[in-house]
Amino acid sequence: MAADHAPTAGEYIVHHLGHLTSTGHPQTKIIDFSVVNVDTLFWSITLGITAVFLLWLAARKATSGVPGRFQGFVELVIELVEDQSKSIVHGNRTFIAPLALTVFVWIVFMNAMDFLPVDLPHKFFEWVGLSQVIGYHRIVPTADLNGSLGMALGVLALMLYYNVKIKGAGGFVHELFCAPFGSHPALWLPNLGLNLIEFVAKTVSLGMRLFGNMYAGELVFMLIALLGATATTAGFIGHVIAGSIWAIFHILIVVLQAFIFMMLTLVYIGQAHEGH
Repeated sequence: MAADHAPTAGEYIVHHLGHLTSTGHPQTKIIDFSVVNVDTLFWSITLGITAVFLLWLAARKATSGVPGRFQGFVELVIELVEDQSKSIVHGNRTFIAPLALTVFVWIVFMNAMDFLPVDLPHKFFEWVGLSQVIGYHRIVPTADLNGSLGMALGVLALMLYYNVKIKGAGGFVHELFCAPFGSHPALWLPNLGLNLIEFVAKTVSLGMRLFGNMYAGELVFMLIALLGATATTAGFIGHVIAGSIWAIFHILIVVLQAFIFMMLTLVYIGQAHEGH
């Protein structure tokens, strides 16, 4: 962090909330379509590939005999996801169940990046001599609203796809204009407006829920890091105790938010299979 003085608490937090962007300057707006958050894209793609590779590795090494620990854990997760998809989506789940599994594992991996020390990226770039070039870098993709809303938009695309696939283009359009109030022409616009609001609300709430929880968790880790930077014995002890407690509690948040996102994805796709 280029500065002639030790950063204040506010400067420290603002710096760690800055993204590595395509413009070379930290992102100052929550959403700016002219700027690409390179760090969010890098970690999202990298962790997505890692999640798919581990699932492929588990399938490749699967045996019919007594499973090892890794295979047993993966089978447990697969069974959990399959049971949930079976109870929510009534129909062909050849694509939906693997999709839900991938979403769950992928988001767990992205959320788990929050367990890495908040100063690790900056220190790493200092060690390799790139701190002047890469001054900002965030490693939790789900704590970026652009990342979480991007995934929510993907779910919206799936909702629209399955609505058309299951009901047909004509059936979907008919449902947009004739449900839930009725098919009278005077009710077409109210029906359409309500359905459009429903799609927008589902998408925004899905992305905002994941972002809000992970962003808050990231801020708490930064505040705990500041506690340890007080250079006092009490501050160091408080940093260790608070950091340990929050990390243990955060394990629940990391897994729970991934599970909620997966479940809502299944619910929304399941609703697309049903009519009003």
